[in-house]
Amino acid sequence: MIPVILSGGSGTRLWPLSRKQKPKQFLPLVDEHTLFENTLRRLEGIDGIQAPIVICNEDHRFMVAEQLLSLGIEGATITLEPVGRNTAPAIAVAALQALNEDPDAVLTVLPADHQIEDTKAFHDAINLAIKSAENGYLVTFGILPVTAHTGYGYIKTGLSSDHGAFQVEQFVEKPDHDTAKAYISSGDYSWNSGMFVFRADRYLEELNKSNPKIISACKSALEHSKIDLDFVRLDKEAFEASPSDSIDYAVMEKTSRAKLVKLDAGWSDVGSWTSLWEVSKHDCNNNVTKGDVILSSVTDSYIHSENKLVTVIGLDHIVVVDTDDAIMVAHKDSAQNVKLIADELNKNGRDEINNHRKVYRPWGYYDSIDFGERFQVKRIVVKPGEKLSVQMHHHRAEHWIVVNGTANVTRGKETFLVSENQSTYIPIGEIHALENPGAIPLEMIEVQSGSYLGEDDIVRFDDRYGREK
Repeated sequence: MIPVILSGGSGTRLWPLSRKQKPKQFLPLVDEHTLFENTLRRLEGIDGIQAPIVICNEDHRFMVAEQLLSLGIEGATITLEPVGRNTAPAIAVAALQALNEDPDAVLTVLPADHQIEDTKAFHDAINLAIKSAENGYLVTFGILPVTAHTGYGYIKTGLSSDHGAFQVEQFVEKPDHDTAKAYISSGDYSWNSGMFVFRADRYLEELNKSNPKIISACKSALEHSKIDLDFVRLDKEAFEASPSDSIDYAVMEKTSRAKLVKLDAGWSDVGSWTSLWEVSKHDCNNNVTKGDVILSSVTDSYIHSENKLVTVIGLDHIVVVDTDDAIMVAHKDSAQNVKLIADELNKNGRDEINNHRKVYRPWGYYDSIDFGERFQVKRIVVKPGEKLSVQMHHHRAEHWIVVNGTANVTRGKETFLVSENQSTYIPIGEIHALENPGAIPLEMIEVQSGSYLGEDDIVRFDDRYGREK
C-alpha cells in the first residue's frame, strides 16, 4: 500500500495563521506536530505500507522535505505541481508513478490537512477498504455525521456491503440546513471525507473512461518531468494542458464500482476556526487558548497569541488570533467568513495573505522586525551548513551584524569570515553570498537601505536549492 498525500491547499479559512506560503497543513495546530506530520504518523503500524508519494505546490517543497526528514521517512517521492489542477490530475500522476514501481500498487489517498483522533479505528477502516480495493473497487470513506453540517458534501449508501464496504448510491453537494437534517435522520448518508483507497490501475482505467485528456496530460507531464535535488518537477506546459477536475466529479460520481467504508474516528478537516476549536482541548469554560492569554468571564472561545499577551474580558463565542503582523477577531458563528478578508487582502495585493512576518527559506528564515520608507531591518537565521544564493541587488545596500555563530561572506572577489560582534557592508550592485560554515545556527541582523526594498530585487547567479535566477 502506497500512501498518496495531497498537500496543495492554501488554507485561507484559517488566516492569519495559515497563509499561502505556509498553509495550515504545515502548522502545529492541534498538538506539537503539524497536520502534515500527523497524516503520516497515523499510518505507522499498517501492514505493507510503502514510502509515500507527496503531491505538493512547488513553493512548499522544502517544508515537505524538512518535515519528512523530521519524521525519519526515507524514500518518499515529492512531486511538484507547477500549477493547480485539482485532485483528479494530482492523483493520476501519483498512480502513474506507483505503477512504475509496482503493477499491483494499491493507493491510499489522504489530504495532508485532516485531523483523526482514533488511530486504531482509522487503521481498521483502511484495512477494510484495502480488501475491496484489491477486488477492483474504488473505495471512499464516509464520516458518520454528528451534526447537520452544511459545509460538507454527503454520500448516500445502499444496503449491500462487501467486507464492510457499502455500495455508493449517490454523491450529494453541500446541502442547506433542513436538507442536511433530513439526511442525518434517514441514516443513509455520510459526510464525504475526501479520502480514498484503490488500485492505481483501476483508478486510471475509470478516469480514462470519463476524461482521457487528464490521463494524456499527466502522462506527458511525467514523461517530460525533471529530477531536481529530491523533487520530481512535472513539465509545466504538459500539466497545464490537463483539465482541472476533482476526483469526485471526474471518477467517483461516474463509476459503478464505488464503495464506501464508514469511519467513526474523530475526523475533522480542520477547515475553519470553529472546527479547530472543536478538535482542540478545552478548559473548564470551554475555551481553547494558545500562547500568553489571560481571560475573565469568557466562554466557548478560541484565543491564540504568538508573541504577546492577549487579554479578553466578558465575551463569549469568539475567535481572537494574534500573529506578528495581524490580528483577527470574529464571532465564532461568523469565523468561516475570514475567507472574505483573505479575498480582500488578495485583491489589494497585501502580502499578509502570502507570508508571515517570519518567512521560511530552505536555508533557514528571516524576520522583518522593522521598516521605514528607505530602510528595513531583518533578523536572519541560517542553519548549519546552509548557504543563501549568490546574488545581487539593484536598489539596496546591506549591513550585516553577526550576533551568534560565524558567517562565511563572499563579497565581489573576496571571501572572508565574520564572527560574533563583527559586521560587514554589501554595496548596491555588489555580487555577494552568505554561508554558515559552523555547527550552530548563524544569527545576524541585516539593515537594508535604498530606494526599493522588495524581495523581487534579487538577481540570482547560483543557488544550491534550484530556485529561479
